[in-house]
Amino acid sequence: MSATTTRASRFVMVNGIKTHYTESASNGPVILGMHGGGHGSSGEAGLGRLFELLGDRYRVIGLDSVGAYGQTDPVPLRYGLQSRVDHAAAFADTLCLDHFSIMGNSQGAWAAARYAITHPDRVDNVVLLSSLTIGAALGIPLPQTEGMKLLQSYDGTREAMLRLMQGLCARPEVITDDLVDLRQAAATRPGAMEAFGASDKSIAAVRSSPVLFADFDMRVTLPALSKLIPTVFIWGESDIFAPPALGRQLEGMLPDVKFHWLENAGHQAQTDQPEKVAAIIDALIKSP
Repeated sequence: MSATTTRASRFVMVNGIKTHYTESASNGPVILGMHGGGHGSSGEAGLGRLFELLGDRYRVIGLDSVGAYGQTDPVPLRYGLQSRVDHAAAFADTLCLDHFSIMGNSQGAWAAARYAITHPDRVDNVVLLSSLTIGAALGIPLPQTEGMKLLQSYDGTREAMLRLMQGLCARPEVITDDLVDLRQAAATRPGAMEAFGASDKSIAAVRSSPVLFADFDMRVTLPALSKLIPTVFIWGESDIFAPPALGRQLEGMLPDVKFHWLENAGHQAQTDQPEKVAAIIDALIKSP
């Protein structure tokens, strides 16, 4: 696996929203990545070394979502997480991505799965990583985890961002100054904190709406999707945001999804164990 693959920072207008994304230089099969929902999340921060480990043979694209993430215009989510899916769908159309594999971490795992559910003709494979949000979409009551407490305690300071990253990752050595600074800059740029707060309220409103919740619910659609499209779920054994016990529940509810349990990995298994995550993705895409 290459460790020298270059990647580029790019902008594109998507339905009037200046949208940032990071992509590798390869012209191979496309992998579209959806980052998690924590302060300062982005395609670059969320995919990290996967650009290097997969980018020599795949066109790896990390989208900065609406909702105040990365360098995309800090537009609040209007219809909860569905707004992230709608933005991703318009982004894929803008870049003329006809067929691709889609992956997502945490909140982004729900967005990736939802895109595949609504666009099954365009998705070749689905890669999901540790997700409380998918647990909620499958009807599991969500615990107030230590990781969620860290997320809620973020106050805009670099010290709080460092604590958040220490909760997201199980291996301290992967939390570099550059990674902390990248997320901190995204989280505190003008308008980001306000848009993030408004987005949280929108997500909560959708989940409490008897009408809009129907689009959030995946109790029927995700099991059906995994029968149609090859799907894997990767979970860190040391995850304090989405406990492995919840993942084990999901494993029993999704018999057609292959679960991979990674030791010494937290909520961002792709940051803690990028080589192992890259190997899982490689095997999925290459399988007949």
